[in-house]
Amino acid sequence: MSIVIVGGGPAGMMAAIAAASAGADVMLLEKNPFCGKKLRITGKGRCNVTNDCAPQEVLEAVSRNPKFLYGAVFRFAPKDTMAFFESAGVPLKTERGRRVFPVSDQAADIQAAMVKKMKEAGVKVLYGMNVRAVSQTEDGKFAVHCQGRTDALEADAVIFATGGVSYPGTGSTGDGHRMLASLGVKITELKPSLVPVVTAEDFSHLAGLTLKNVRLTAVHGNETVYTEMGEMLFTHFGVSGPLVLSASANMQKYPVDSYRLLLNLKPALSEEELDKRLLSDIGKYAARDFVNSLGDLLPQKLIPEVIAQSGIDPRKKTGAITKEERAALREALTRFPITPASFRPVNEAIVTSGGVDVREVSPKTMELKNHPGLYACGELLDVDAYTGGYNLQIAFATGKIAGESAAAAVSAE
Repeated sequence: MSIVIVGGGPAGMMAAIAAASAGADVMLLEKNPFCGKKLRITGKGRCNVTNDCAPQEVLEAVSRNPKFLYGAVFRFAPKDTMAFFESAGVPLKTERGRRVFPVSDQAADIQAAMVKKMKEAGVKVLYGMNVRAVSQTEDGKFAVHCQGRTDALEADAVIFATGGVSYPGTGSTGDGHRMLASLGVKITELKPSLVPVVTAEDFSHLAGLTLKNVRLTAVHGNETVYTEMGEMLFTHFGVSGPLVLSASANMQKYPVDSYRLLLNLKPALSEEELDKRLLSDIGKYAARDFVNSLGDLLPQKLIPEVIAQSGIDPRKKTGAITKEERAALREALTRFPITPASFRPVNEAIVTSGGVDVREVSPKTMELKNHPGLYACGELLDVDAYTGGYNLQIAFATGKIAGESAAAAVSAE
């Protein structure tokens, strides 16, 4: 009994390994000349393969439909992902934020390990296969139609693992969404997530400035939708970096320009501690113009921005700063406003928000409820999470369940 897997990314390869290891005859179709093209560029080429945390903590990092993933993440947890790669000969290490990388810092090692595991399991891989449609035959099997081929490939089950629409140059061009939509499967709106933010303010003169150990808060109305400490950077179009990318995942419900971002440049200091620090600097640099007195507190490039936000005359003598002006400076330092105007294009996003409506998918098997024999996994689904290895963990977990479930189903027929 045969299974065809459409897409050779992390979810597709894991599904192929799981299905073949369970005894199924598996064929994986990949449009690129090799599998794992996007995998090889993740984590800036280092591949943040998972997050060394408990399954519950993975779910807490999922920004869309975490309940759907409960079974998958508990059945194939981060410790299982780590054991999988270590058993494949890839030593791993855990860095800040519990992010797990190969010791070699080479994403290609993760990709090669998955290809090796597929080969060992007996998966047949066909490259350059651009799947255009999947239809059902009269005898209940599936016909997989590929561009440039007159004959269709026949299968007892098909697993869709075609990814989202981010990084289209790697092959993620929405093919799976189009094919499933043509079969009547509901696809939620596809939007960029984990994506840089274009700002209403012109920060181009700050481009390249990285801020570490700051706190970024995203607010909608009076509701805080995200707050975290970490790193961010200014760009020629606005803001990016880990904090901004994670914030973007929580800015999906309403138009992006209806959110506000607040930057706390000194989150390690309480209001009282910050005030003492300001009084100390004011005393130290009392004879200087105010614009020349903040070098101990802020990066040089950022000083004019903070002063403008405080409303204090930059040429005022520092010793003449009033209590009220000091309060305004504290506000500028702890609630520096950034106004989102839009997200960068989806092809610059790390992941796609939206996809196959999870209400149409069985969370226990990844099978489409109204289309027995068809399965969906990975970024194709309407699930996404913050940065930190969580999205790859989701791909591996859903891929493994899809592969095991499809193999069990075809062997029972």
